[in-house]
Amino acid sequence: MKNESEFYRREEATRVRVLSEALPYIQQFAGRSIVIKYGGAAMKDSNLKDKVIRDVVFLACVGLRPVVVHGGGPEINSWLTKLGIEPQFKNGLRVTDAATMDVVEMVLVGRVNKEIVALINQAGGAAVGLCGTDGNLIKARPQSKNEDVGFVGEVASVDIKLLESLMDSGYIPVVSSVAADETGQAYNINADTVAGEIAAALGAEKLMLLTDTVGILRDYQDPATLIPKLDIQEARSLITEGVVAGGMIPKVNCCVRSLAQGVRAAHIIDGRVPHALLLETFTDEGIGSMIVASEFYAT
Repeated sequence: MKNESEFYRREEATRVRVLSEALPYIQQFAGRSIVIKYGGAAMKDSNLKDKVIRDVVFLACVGLRPVVVHGGGPEINSWLTKLGIEPQFKNGLRVTDAATMDVVEMVLVGRVNKEIVALINQAGGAAVGLCGTDGNLIKARPQSKNEDVGFVGEVASVDIKLLESLMDSGYIPVVSSVAADETGQAYNINADTVAGEIAAALGAEKLMLLTDTVGILRDYQDPATLIPKLDIQEARSLITEGVVAGGMIPKVNCCVRSLAQGVRAAHIIDGRVPHALLLETFTDEGIGSMIVASEFYAT
């Protein structure tokens, strides 16, 4: 009994220590917007999903203003296959003809989005599901690359009035990466890009990309080479040098673009780590890579 009692005392001491360490960050970020791109393993693993949802609700409860942006590639592929449509990709982009676009809308807006909203509500939060067409939140345009990929789009503009109204009323907006152009044509847009542009439009404190990697590595085969903090210039240099390569390039570019438009910090973190959002936001060491604009580098 004595050993068990000592164990619980140590556990309680650890909780108190963690809360004490978190307090300055809670005070610093209270009232500020944080945009979370939710994807990867954190969406597929039920245990991780529960922890991410609880993290989002916690952020809202301690005074931050979270916005969740999500994709849903694996579920889109699953439904395309069920409907007899073969998923196709070209240079990393989903080939999105009219039939595929219908499935993308059905899955992202009608299924994935509402599942996330329901989970947040069940965890004690108050979430509202949106896509880019709601309140003219996002205006889309065809992607500018000369690629024959159908209805793949880019963000032309973001109108944050609806988001601000919801957050002012205590709601957590959950945004799917589907938007329409001026004619009403729907487009499938990369969720990282949507998250970055929304963060920039809000002047967010943080943009946080949940990924299936530990962050930016100097040696992609060695997690011990994680770069915990860098600025825009360093991030661009790592791309030029080939240290940042492959699928990490668009993520880093997304972060750089958001920082150039006024976002305070951008984070690439491992969504496979339980409570990754809280570890990165409220602890001194964090767990991923934080990119900052040069003028904020010392803070």
